[in-house]
Amino acid sequence: MRVTYDASANMAYIYLVDTITPGAAVRQVPAEDDTAILDYDAQGRLLGIEIFSARRRLHPELLAGAERIEREGAPAH
Repeated sequence: MRVTYDASANMAYIYLVDTITPGAAVRQVPAEDDTAILDYDAQGRLLGIEIFSARRRLHPELLAGAERIEREGAPAH
């Protein structure tokens, strides 16, 4: 599992697979409470989770160990 964090947007992405190739996430499903987006592949497998308001929703230790990203040049998922 890999976690990236964009502090300026206060968003995190939790990768449930090593890498997500461009186009692999074919379906994005908002969480019922609009706190996250779930990314699925063509076989219906969950690839990753984009978390909004990450500082409030994720444990500080998880964010402290997350890979920091900038809005420009952010990894595609």
